[in-house]
Order: sequence, then structure tokens, then C-alpha cells
Amino acid sequence: MIGLLLALAAGYGTFLLYTWWAFGWRGVGLGPSVRAGGGRGQDRTSALLTRAGLEEVRLLELLAVMAALAAVGAGLGYAIFGGIVGPLAIGAAAGTVPIAAVRQRLQRRRLKALEAWPRMIEEIRLEATSLGRSIPQALLAVGLRGPAAMRPAFEAAHREWLISTDFGRTVATLKSQLADATADVVCETLLIAHEVGGSDLERRLSALIEDRIADTQGRKDAVSKQAGARFARRFVLAVPLGMALAGLRIGDGRAAYETPAGQLGVAFALAITGLCWWWASRIMRLPVEERVFV
Repeated sequence: MIGLLLALAAGYGTFLLYTWWAFGWRGVGLGPSVRAGGGRGQDRTSALLTRAGLEEVRLLELLAVMAALAAVGAGLGYAIFGGIVGPLAIGAAAGTVPIAAVRQRLQRRRLKALEAWPRMIEEIRLEATSLGRSIPQALLAVGLRGPAAMRPAFEAAHREWLISTDFGRTVATLKSQLADATADVVCETLLIAHEVGGSDLERRLSALIEDRIADTQGRKDAVSKQAGARFARRFVLAVPLGMALAGLRIGDGRAAYETPAGQLGVAFALAITGLCWWWASRIMRLPVEERVFV
């Protein structure tokens, strides 16, 4: 029982260190300390949740899930390895699962937005050239019937347009809400065409459509080629875990893990596993297009 309590304490300590390093939170509570000025990390996390479509999730709820998973992971680590090292490492890894899930959700939303933009740009081109609608009307009309994940941003931009009829402020609101490089380029192109005028809007939008289609297709091809590698990457976690469970039935089993040499071996194995997982994620990460018109 004392070992389990020590493992939970170590896991929670790792959770506090991670939230301090990643988000700038201070104190020993589950949430950021207002007195210590952790607002920047809190704002960054809130922005991440908003971009992932999880506006209704509060930071305290996210922290509670992280703490609960860290405790469960520490308990599982103690049940398998005993001691401190295994529960500490597994608890810390389990506590970061919600953040990883949020980031994956954000990546999926970005991919859907990339796939939707060529069609939306084509509709904007038709609305603004063939149907003779103004550029703000064409942009907002297409956006309001676009993908569900993007509609809240266009609704906010539409409200701004109805209040101010200032296309510059409307575009700024849309760019802030979408936080997407393609959205920035489209908005700036339409803003310049609206303010300066000219007859080459159709040509510019057609070129932009071709560029977005090529980028989207390139990313799809890269993801499909990585499918086998991503499947093999899961063995980085599955195989060591299976071997650790099998080790419980060999020789002294769990008692061997609790010896100093066993704890050293556990620490080395977990470190190598984490390093391989991180390295595989780095080499398979697709580049994210940088925002220029921020």
C-alpha cells in the first residue's frame, strides 16, 4: 500500500511538472494558479481546445481527466512493475493522453478544412463572377453552408459584417476564428480584390484552387504511404507491454521488477520505448503550412 501511495504521489508530481513545463501552470492544484500568473498557458490551452472544436470543455474538466488517467496509469504500473520508476513513467504518459487526443482531433479538422477549401473557393468564384454578387456576400454565403466545423467562424464573421459592414474587420474576425493558413490566403486575396478592384479575380482564384488541390492531394498520398509505418509504430507500445506482462509469469515475476537491477531495467526499457515513439512521430509528421497573413 505504501508503494502504491508513493507511485501515485510520483505520478501526480510528474503531472505537475508536465503542466508547468507545457502550459506554464504553477502551484499544486489541478488548475493553473491565478496568483502566479499562469494566464498565458491557460489561454494557449483554451485556444487549442477552441481550434479542436471543444469550446464547451473547461480546463478544469480536462485537468481532472488528465489527473484521473495519470492515477490509473500509475496504479497499472505499480501492479505490473512495483517500485517507483514504472508507475511514475506510465502515470506521466497516461496523463498526457487527453492532450494528444485533442491534438489529433485538431489535425483531423485541419485535414477536413484543407479538403473543403478548393470546393469553397470554386463556389466563391462562381458567386462573385458569374452570379454578380459582391465579394463579401459571396464569401459569407459559401461559408455559412460550408462544413459544420467551419460554420461558427463564418457566423461570427457574418455578425461582424451585419454590424459594421467593414470587410476588413469581417475578414480579421474570420481569420482569427479559423486560424488556418489557407483561410488567411483566401481572405487576403478577397480583401485586396474588394478594396482595389480589377478583373483578374477569377484568374487568381482559379490559380489558388489548383494550388490547394495539389497540396491536399500531396498530403493524402503521404498519409496513405505512411499507413504501414503508422501501424508498425503501435508495436512500439504493444510489444514491450506484452513482454512485461509475460515477465510476470517467469521466474520471480513481479518481485524481480522490484529489485534495484529490475528497476534499472524497467527505467531503461521505458526510456527506449518513449524515445522510439517520439522519434517515429517526428519523422512521420507532415509539415504544417505556416500562417503568413496573421
